Amino acid sequence: MTDKIGIFSFFSGAGFLDLGFELAGGYKVLFVNEFHKPFMDTYKYSREKMGIEIPEFGYHLGDVAKYLEADQVKELKTELKNAKEKCKLVGFIGGPPCPDFSVGGKNKGREGDNGKLTKTYIDLISKIKPDFFLFENVKGLYSTVKHRVFFEEMKEKLRRSGYCITERLINALEYGAPQNRERIILIGFRTSVLKNYKVKVKSNDVLPGFNWEEHLLYSMEQIQEFPWPTENTFENNGVRECPQGVPRDLTVEYWFQKNNVISHPNAMNYFQPRAGLARFQTVAEGDDSKKSYKRPHRWRYSPTAAYGNNEVHLHPYKERRLSVAEALAIQSLPVEYEVPSELTLSDMFKTVGNGVPFLAAKGLANTIHDYVIYLENNKEHEETNSK
Repeated sequence: MTDKIGIFSFFSGAGFLDLGFELAGGYKVLFVNEFHKPFMDTYKYSREKMGIEIPEFGYHLGDVAKYLEADQVKELKTELKNAKEKCKLVGFIGGPPCPDFSVGGKNKGREGDNGKLTKTYIDLISKIKPDFFLFENVKGLYSTVKHRVFFEEMKEKLRRSGYCITERLINALEYGAPQNRERIILIGFRTSVLKNYKVKVKSNDVLPGFNWEEHLLYSMEQIQEFPWPTENTFENNGVRECPQGVPRDLTVEYWFQKNNVISHPNAMNYFQPRAGLARFQTVAEGDDSKKSYKRPHRWRYSPTAAYGNNEVHLHPYKERRLSVAEALAIQSLPVEYEVPSELTLSDMFKTVGNGVPFLAAKGLANTIHDYVIYLENNKEHEETNSK
């Protein structure tokens, strides 16, 4: 038995969420599932470059729905049981693909191919019954009326399956990532686990004692009050000083410098314009008001890192689009994280844009770890008082 918390990862993408858990400390990723091969290739490549060992139960490329088949359920339950013999707790983490719930996406909801994967993940949790889970998705699942009905149904299913749950709409900015990216996070622990830690609880209770605030670096109220610059005329390779009162660590330029993006292995991975260079020159620095041809301000945070669906994000002060290295910095990844050069540019940007910002992932991992410590302290306190 170790003091590590075991993680089974689903919809793993290129591993940004998993990396946040592993580098937070106290966790060990044991199982990885991803459907899209370029994502999985990047996951493996980045881990090797960073010297992180292969998950004990391996990499699994394929449809997550197969794990609801009888033979796969049996195998996954066996692996979960084996993991529990080595780890003090074992959890599932994952963010099912979200375009069907996104306001700017397909908006097909539960009936869309991607929307159905949310139910698959909830069904998987309910059937396999890990000690805890984390579910991540777009704000639309939480805030759009017709999608919210589906979300409430999924939560009720989890309660009936024996979980106490808690939810929060987070923004990556709160955790120190230089990106305005809202996501709904749902976390649950099995009531049987809570009772083992001497917590008195019913399955329909909100998860008792869970503190979402501890690892937030900023509140959204604070962020909105900072004197952010708005727009400046674009100047190719122009120089601008950071305005007073702006938190540098939430700015694009701070992260470009921190990750030394001009020397990063992915520095030269960006789309070359076939036409439209003149348009690149006319978009003001800081003008991110349109769906495409957004240009972040160097001394402000970036809009959501979404590089598909013909969204073009321009460099703040160069006559080109963002590079993969710069996109990784906006996702707050460690400088050591690399994307393999063999991928197409489209797959590179899709890989980066689909991930959970690293610092948000790490903050969530720390929050869950603190909760486990809270449970352990509660058990010790209750056992001491009963003597």
